[in-house]
Amino acid sequence: MYPTLEACVNDLERHGHLVRIREEVDPELEMAAIHLRVFEAGGPALLFENVKGSRYRAVSNLFGTLERSKFIFRQTWESTQNVIALRNDPMKALKQPLKNARAATAATKALPLRQSGGAAGFEEIAVSDLPLIKHWPMDGGAFVTLPQVYTEDPDKPGIMNANLGMYRVQLTGNDYITDKEIGLHYQIHRGIGIHQHKADRKGEPLKVSIFAGGPPAHTLSAVMPLPEGLSELTFAGLLSGRRFRYGYEDGFCISREADFVITGEIHSGETKPEGPFGDHLGYYSLIHPFPLMRVRKVYAKPNAIWPFTVVGRPPQEDTAFGALIHELTGDAVKQEIPGVKEVHAVDAAGVHPLLFAIGSERYTPYAPAKQPAELLTIANRILGTGQLSLAKYLFIAAEEREPLSTHHEAEFLSYILERIDLQRDIHFQTNTTIDTLDYSGTGLNQGSKVILAACGEKKRELCASVPPQLEGLRSFVNPRLVLPGVVALEGPAFGSYTEAEGQLRELTEAIRERGDMPECPLIVLCDDSSFLSEALSNFLWTTFTRSNPSHDMYGVNSGYTFKHWGCDNLVIDARAKPHHAPPLIPDPAVVKRIDRLFASGGSLSGIR
Repeated sequence: MYPTLEACVNDLERHGHLVRIREEVDPELEMAAIHLRVFEAGGPALLFENVKGSRYRAVSNLFGTLERSKFIFRQTWESTQNVIALRNDPMKALKQPLKNARAATAATKALPLRQSGGAAGFEEIAVSDLPLIKHWPMDGGAFVTLPQVYTEDPDKPGIMNANLGMYRVQLTGNDYITDKEIGLHYQIHRGIGIHQHKADRKGEPLKVSIFAGGPPAHTLSAVMPLPEGLSELTFAGLLSGRRFRYGYEDGFCISREADFVITGEIHSGETKPEGPFGDHLGYYSLIHPFPLMRVRKVYAKPNAIWPFTVVGRPPQEDTAFGALIHELTGDAVKQEIPGVKEVHAVDAAGVHPLLFAIGSERYTPYAPAKQPAELLTIANRILGTGQLSLAKYLFIAAEEREPLSTHHEAEFLSYILERIDLQRDIHFQTNTTIDTLDYSGTGLNQGSKVILAACGEKKRELCASVPPQLEGLRSFVNPRLVLPGVVALEGPAFGSYTEAEGQLRELTEAIRERGDMPECPLIVLCDDSSFLSEALSNFLWTTFTRSNPSHDMYGVNSGYTFKHWGCDNLVIDARAKPHHAPPLIPDPAVVKRIDRLFASGGSLSGIR
């Protein structure tokens, strides 16, 4: 149980989980490049002791592995799981009264504790005193990547009705006035967005406090999908093993255990361009207007440590975050959506674009040929639930005679492809919402979704090599087997959707003329089939981040029956489109420059 971030850092160091970087390191790209290399090597947490341009230290990769994360929370892990399970299933309190009495006691001890003194113990600083870390070459400026953004409900003020969320914060760049303005990136349906809407309606500015650092549990609580009625601040206390301590200064909430606090106000209608920012899909999110926060005061503890992470093409540190959250919340999704056995947001595809799910199929037990029915009801529930609603592709299957796991991704996809009826089991939702950070759609937060459902007996054997029908096609070259039943083809560079429709018509007609090909239900058209087929992660990332179902799914022998679309072989056009955001590419000069830390005598020598 850590009262401060420094206590956690020291504990990790004692147990061999953290390395101190003595050399001066530039927050302009260098710190992020070092983090990325160490994370990729499965390395330790990093304490940057000499940050150029700032007197404050910085720490990253705290949550870089699931094992290290569980080590950090080892003393409170079990009691926290028990409380969450109790919230999900109250009947457990009756079945195991002694065990759950302890959980209830732990929850009571986690209630936030108000203290007098406000910002006592902090010193007042400026935004420009912070480690201003720029992560990717095209980023618009320095960003906070592990913020705890606190707001209260204007209609019901107080900490028990507050929201603590992790919304990215741009500190410098663009049109922001240094030390006076910063940008907050969030959507109106988020907790902070609801608070802003209420404040706007009352004609009041929304008071915002941004905490950074403090016990690691406070950082994790800002991203936890918690059961209804369990506040982030209570969870922060529960997981840290000590009550969340807070006070007020000038009407702004101050986390007494945070390393840094930035306070300010959001006024109705005030926005400025925010971005670009290298994001978790592996591309830049581009410049868009987002709420402007007028900075009031910035506070820091003596010897404070600035926490940060780097996001990019998965896997990254937030992958371990996701695994940690999954272990803590356990079967929460089963409680929320009856009939669901498992939902897996596929990290390699950027989390939000692609979901794999397992559900029940009990609606047609006596039908001559079982077909998805209950699965479709469950699928619609999944796509209407929390962050799962951001997904574009949902593959859902019924577990029947053999055990099935969505986490064995290649096997699960093969299971679907062996059973799906492509003329019947593809269901679109068009002109709807998708992830704001996903630029494959028709506009900001606009795109489509598709459900691919499968149950019943196996319908086909999947090809283990490229079918002859896909060899020697004019304009579509270099066929490569990706997985059983999945082949990648290279096509000409994408020009426009009008052009693409003609190209795909040519491709699907050519395949149809060469004869039936049931053993290859999925074909992916791409820019580089060798890259796509090289690894499962390349296939998942390229296919599902570079396509919009309504615009980029085609089929051999496709057609409509009473407005339902189907085909014999599905083709997904995963070529890069002109409206897509650019992928994240490190600066080679920076990558070379940080070699000094990994060379003999450097702080990170031995890490490869």
